[in-house]
Amino acid sequence: MGELKKLVEEGKIKYVGLSEASASTIRRAHAVHPLTAVQMEWSLWSRDLEEEIVPTCRELGIGIVPYSPLGRGFLSSGPNLVENLSKDDSRKNMPRFQPENVEHNKRMFQRVTEMAEKKGCTTAQLALAWVHHQGNDVCPIPGTTKYENFNQNVGALLVKLTPDEMAELESFASVDQVKGERHVSMSTTWLYANTPPLSSWKAD
Repeated sequence: MGELKKLVEEGKIKYVGLSEASASTIRRAHAVHPLTAVQMEWSLWSRDLEEEIVPTCRELGIGIVPYSPLGRGFLSSGPNLVENLSKDDSRKNMPRFQPENVEHNKRMFQRVTEMAEKKGCTTAQLALAWVHHQGNDVCPIPGTTKYENFNQNVGALLVKLTPDEMAELESFASVDQVKGERHVSMSTTWLYANTPPLSSWKAD
């Protein structure tokens, strides 16, 4: 962070952000130089950041950039996605995309789809709208390779959700409704991302 601060002061970069960082790391980094954003996985079925990371960012005035807001595609295509993954697609190795977990998780997808039909939008738009409704400091970055999907993602901005609808969606994807870890190796996520204190490695 000290080196990144120098780059900002030299005008070589404008902002500094972190990805998959723990609350402790965010605080320590922000104390060296203000962070503009923290990028974390956040979707209807990946919500482990809400207890610690979101409050920390909001306390410090840091924007939140959710990646994979559509559950790596599952919240837009459901079980069909898994069937069509290429053999070298990294998602094939992810716990939630394993056959036994897909069979369980498809029920969650079906419930979200049923609600989307009532709202007059697609399942993907509803799931993305849920992320948009988390606050003005949240800017999701859904990945897409197709123009029509891009337009669909933009259309999610028009989907309005009431507090009751938000709660209903969350009940569909509660901990007991989703099987499998969100990442192929949880050891690389913020849950295990605390960097050691400077005093523990800096030479005297």
